[in-house]
Amino acid sequence: MMGGTGRLRFIALLLACATCTAYATRTVTDEMGRVVHLPDHPHRLVCLLPNVVDDVYALGAGADIVAVADDTNFPPDAKNKPRVGLAMNPSMETILSLHPDLVLIGGEMNSLETIQRLDKLAIPVFVVNPHGVEGIYRSIASLGSALNREDVARSLIAKLRAREAAVRRRVSGKPVVNVLMPVWYDPIMTIGKHAFMTELIEIAGGHSVTSDLPQEWPQISMETILARAPEALVLVRGSKMSVEQLQERPGWANLPAVRNHRIFHVSAGFELPSPVAFDALEDMSRQFHP
Repeated sequence: MMGGTGRLRFIALLLACATCTAYATRTVTDEMGRVVHLPDHPHRLVCLLPNVVDDVYALGAGADIVAVADDTNFPPDAKNKPRVGLAMNPSMETILSLHPDLVLIGGEMNSLETIQRLDKLAIPVFVVNPHGVEGIYRSIASLGSALNREDVARSLIAKLRAREAAVRRRVSGKPVVNVLMPVWYDPIMTIGKHAFMTELIEIAGGHSVTSDLPQEWPQISMETILARAPEALVLVRGSKMSVEQLQERPGWANLPAVRNHRIFHVSAGFELPSPVAFDALEDMSRQFHP
């Protein structure tokens, strides 16, 4: 509970923020179909998802970001930005105190309650919701519209598509590497059919042995993993679970990938549906096919 002074300060911030949309001169539609009223060039941005931060920097608007969510690590410059709490439960008081022109959030990683609370505070909210590699391109285009940087967005998308095409050409006709990418270990979770990382692995010349599972982030048993017998694992560099630790967990030592120490390591950027994932894509393709 806020004390009396805290409530008064919050109310004062709310009143001050009531003018946030006073200079809105255009409307855009976000990826949830919401119509958002914005100024011509929003210059005070709060980004509540790490991939959105990376998108905004790639669009040349990183200097306009006034705050980010706590788990933001890309690009390196973003680590110096003020924090507003966790993506699922950001501090409304902190956001209000920053007088943002626009808050950028994700359709699944940020809660509907967050959107509703920001709407009630008269703070413009723009939602992106990328799914798959095409979803990355779509969200860049959407943010380009929101930030009035459509030309930059089109150029960026063209460059990323060219990088994707170059990777596809490079691995074309080469043996496909069957891999498993665990994203959690207790319970075991991995990537399914609609996860963008599944697509990135395919583009890089690999094949996720769980790509047939309909969920985006399915939970699976050790028995299922053993039956699918991945020849290699894809792990994020710096992850808490080392190969040695995996060998100590029931069943893992029986996997050909673990027995043969065939492990591919990708950067943490591989987990973000944003431009930094393409750096990891190129690195992974070189590991699959040196």
